[in-house]
Amino acid sequence: MGSDVKLRVQGIEKSFPGVKALDRVNFEVRKGTVHALCGENGAGKSTLMKIINGIYKPDAGEIFIDEQPVKIQNPIVARSLGIAMIAQELNFIPEMSVEENIFLGRLPVDGMGKVNWREVRQKTNELLQNEHLPYKATEKLKMLTTSDIQMLEIMKAISNDASIIVMDEPTSSITQKEVELLFKKIEILKAKGCAIVYISHKMDEVFRIADDITVFRDGTVVKSMRAEDTNIDEVIALMVGRKMENVYPKEEIEIGEPLLEVKDLKSGLLFEDVTFHVNKGEIVGFAGLVGAGRTETMRCLFGLDPIDGGTVKVHGKEITIKKVSDATNAGMVMLSEDRRRYGIIPMRSVRENASLSALEKFFYGGRHHKQEEIDVVAKYFDKMSVKTPTQETPIKSLSGGNQQKVLLAKWMMRDPEVLILDEPTRGIDVGAKFEIYKLMTETAKAGKAVVMVSSELPELIGMCDRIYVMCEGHIAGELKREEFSQEAIMMYATGTHSIIQD
Repeated sequence: MGSDVKLRVQGIEKSFPGVKALDRVNFEVRKGTVHALCGENGAGKSTLMKIINGIYKPDAGEIFIDEQPVKIQNPIVARSLGIAMIAQELNFIPEMSVEENIFLGRLPVDGMGKVNWREVRQKTNELLQNEHLPYKATEKLKMLTTSDIQMLEIMKAISNDASIIVMDEPTSSITQKEVELLFKKIEILKAKGCAIVYISHKMDEVFRIADDITVFRDGTVVKSMRAEDTNIDEVIALMVGRKMENVYPKEEIEIGEPLLEVKDLKSGLLFEDVTFHVNKGEIVGFAGLVGAGRTETMRCLFGLDPIDGGTVKVHGKEITIKKVSDATNAGMVMLSEDRRRYGIIPMRSVRENASLSALEKFFYGGRHHKQEEIDVVAKYFDKMSVKTPTQETPIKSLSGGNQQKVLLAKWMMRDPEVLILDEPTRGIDVGAKFEIYKLMTETAKAGKAVVMVSSELPELIGMCDRIYVMCEGHIAGELKREEFSQEAIMMYATGTHSIIQD
C-alpha cells in the first residue's frame, strides 16, 4: 500500500443477533483527504465507524494506522491513537455545562487528582472564541438548541488534535452558515494532513468536499472511487441497487375543506400572530431559517410547550391544548426533529416503541393481548418497510432511518387527522426518504392533513401544495405551488421580500 494511507481496515466483519452488519469490508483513507461513505440506512457505515472508534469490537479483520496494526478496545484507546468521532445521534447529558461536555473524559487534574477547573474554563473560553461560538462555558446543554449542541460536538472533536476524524452526518442539525464554517474548517484540517471520513446522505455536500467516495450496501463495499470519476446518479444507483427515477412521489389529490385552522397563535417571545390553515388532502410545508419559530409553533400545537394566545380548530371545532394528550385526542400527532431526545426509548424493543401511542388497543379486559400487538406492529412495519431482525430488537441498535420509520409507524397506529412532521428526513438515505414521502402522499389521499417542517427546500418544493415561510417568529409569506422556487422561499425567510417590494 502507498505511504499516503492514514487509515486502513481489512476484512472487517461484524454480526448482531439476526443480522450480519459488515461482511469482509476493506476500506482506506488517504492523509489530507476527505473520504465520503455513502449508503442507505442500515448499510453498515455507522457500524464500521463505531468499530474504528472502539465502541464495537469486530468479529474478524484488522485495522491499520500509518500501516501499523492496532487494537482499538474502547473509545479512550481510539482517542490516544488520534481518532475523533462526531456521532450521528447526539448523546449528551442535558444538565452538563458546555465546559464539562467539551472536556468529558479528559478533565485536567493536579497531583492530588483534583480537577483544575480554572484551566478547563480558560481552555473552553479560548475554544469558543476561536470558533466564534456565542455560548458561556457554564451554560447548561439543556438551554441550547440541537444546532448549538451539534456545533459543540464538532468543536470538541476538532479540539482533540486528532489525525483521523470521523464525521457522521455532521450537518444534519446545523444552519447553512454553520455548514460553511465547518467546510472551511475541513479544508484547514486537510492542509494539516488529517484524514477525514465523512458520512452524509446529502449528495451535493459529498460532491462538494469529498476526494474519494465509497458506497456501502447491505454490509459490503460495492465500489470505491475518486469523486471526480463519478456523479450523483451513479452513487445513488449503487446505494439503492436501482435507478431512482422519481425522488418525490407527489400526486394530484383533491383538496377539501379546512381541517386544521390556526389563528393568531402566540408563545412568549418565540413567535406571535401565527395564522395558517391546512385543508383535507393537503400537504403544507413550513420553511424558514433555524430559529424562525417553525419547530416552536409545532411544539405548541402538540402540547409540548405552552400557548399564550390564539385559537386552534380541528374539523371546525375549537380545541384547548395544554398537554400532549389534548392534541392526540383531537387527532393531531407530531414526529419530532430530535428522535433521540423526544422520540425513541433506546433500551426498549422496536415493538414497544411502535405500540406506545396505541396501548389501549392491546391492553383491555384486564390483560395484555400481545399477539394482537405483534400482528398490528408487523402490519405497520411492512407498510413502512422497517428493517429490523425481530420485533424484540432494542430500537437503539437500528439505523437512524429505521428508527424514524418505527416512530412514524407509532403515530400512524392512531390513524391521525393531522400529521405534523418536523424534519422527517434528517439524516436518512434516499430510499428511506422515498418511503416517508409515500406515507405523506397516502395520508393526504385518505383526506387527512399533513404539515411538514423542513430545511431541505427541494423536498418542500417537491412534496407540498402550499408553503408558509417563517421569519423571526412571524409568517412572512405564503406560496402556492405555481409560485414555488428556492429564491422566493429564501426572500421571505431572510426578510428581504418586503424590502424588495417597497
